[in-house]
Amino acid sequence: MSVLKPVDYDEYKKVVPKFREGAEKFFNHQMNMKEYKGFSGKYGSYAQRGGQKSMLRLRMSGGRVTPEKLRFIVEMIRKHDVKMAHFTTCQTIQLHDLDVDTVCDIMEQAPNVGIVCYGGGGDYPRNVMCSPLSGVEEEYFDVMPHALAAAEFLLDFIDQDKMPRKLKVAFSNSKSNVTHATFRDLGFVAREDGRYDVYIAGGLGNNPKFGVKVKESLEPGKILYVIEAMIRLFRKYGNYENRSKARTRYLQESLGRDRLIEEFDKEFRKLKEEKNLYVDNFEDLRIHKEGEGEPLEESFIVKHQTNGDLYSVLFHPRGGLPSIETLGCLSGALEHMDQVEMRLSPDEGAYIINLTANEARQILEIIESEAARTAFETSESCIGASICQVGLRDSQDLLRTILAKVSEAGVADDALPQIHISGCPSSCAAHQIGKIGFRGALKVVDKKPVPTFLLYAGGNDEQGEEKMGVELGNIPVDRIPDFLIHLARIVEASGMGYDAWEKANPDGVKEVAADYLI
Repeated sequence: MSVLKPVDYDEYKKVVPKFREGAEKFFNHQMNMKEYKGFSGKYGSYAQRGGQKSMLRLRMSGGRVTPEKLRFIVEMIRKHDVKMAHFTTCQTIQLHDLDVDTVCDIMEQAPNVGIVCYGGGGDYPRNVMCSPLSGVEEEYFDVMPHALAAAEFLLDFIDQDKMPRKLKVAFSNSKSNVTHATFRDLGFVAREDGRYDVYIAGGLGNNPKFGVKVKESLEPGKILYVIEAMIRLFRKYGNYENRSKARTRYLQESLGRDRLIEEFDKEFRKLKEEKNLYVDNFEDLRIHKEGEGEPLEESFIVKHQTNGDLYSVLFHPRGGLPSIETLGCLSGALEHMDQVEMRLSPDEGAYIINLTANEARQILEIIESEAARTAFETSESCIGASICQVGLRDSQDLLRTILAKVSEAGVADDALPQIHISGCPSSCAAHQIGKIGFRGALKVVDKKPVPTFLLYAGGNDEQGEEKMGVELGNIPVDRIPDFLIHLARIVEASGMGYDAWEKANPDGVKEVAADYLI
């Protein structure tokens, strides 16, 4: 008998009237911005900058977007004339510039297709992340079924008291570590033996920390024990007095690494004595499908899968902002494709998987005008200060400017890496672990404020090679494109791609940046 209870999606419709009551108070000026942020985050919605419109975050467990879910999103977009959708770095889909009626309608209808908004923000378990190509690429094993079980289990904790802020759980299927599982609040890292190493108390943002390994060779069936043990550990030792320190990574400071490991193990062992959380019936995601059509050549966006003669296609719209038209076309195409689905990526892209060669050609035609085709074009940005309440700089505008000017300059495809741009210290674009990262800032020069971004260089998120980027200083916003083009020219002249050049010149970015820093 399964220890996981079936999700009662109708329960998530019942929260809508309470949300509407609070939202109407805010938009009628009976609640201030700070109060509303504390209230609305639980429902997966926040007011945008200026307080006139809202965003809504749609959980996509493991980043999976089935054709049914994509159809629903497109239907809601068309019904309410939504102009902006965003693929987030936590593998969710956000809809922007919404009024209260639109938010409430989508929130109420979403559970009909298995989409939950509740707990999408605030101090609650966030969307469970998973390597997007798990099950169809070279990996230790398919971790997606375990991620889906974890997501289902965590829904029960949304209405419980004393949760850590933003409990982020991630599953990684290989050393590429695209979900940053070794430095999340809780990370399950696949091993060659079909088991997991478990890392806890990591995270980016202010005072970033890599995670602490607390379990080795954990049997997948025991993942729920780990999840609840982590929650109990924080309830017992977390800092509830200082909100800025109410994150699991501060347990490394308050307890120390050795005691953190010891106390986690105590909670884990207690749970095993108290209740049965062992899972032995994970969802079977294997597909059975024949290839069709002339084989395709692999490229940056087309990859041959490991499960038969099938393909995945990367759709990475600039800044994670797909056009509404393209989403509609993708939805229409997927409706007529057998066992095909979309998987959101933690860098604001998406993969369409389980495609025959003929189906892959259809998808390529749909995304042709929007899809990034180099690592640099997949550069990621948070939604930015034009929309986000806490943003300092407009990161999306900077990304658009960079992409346009670098393209105009005719820079070689491999001369620049993927760049990470966060509008503020929250690190929503993981600027601290990018090969090149920027974080929104302000510097006073000659008694005048100058809009800047702090430059970071040399970060690495690969498992076993994790490294935070070094903060090099402030660059005025308008000088950043010139800096990157200058850097690209130096890389081009070396005859190497960026990765090889960086390895050969560990201080190279610092030396180039010296002329641009203020």
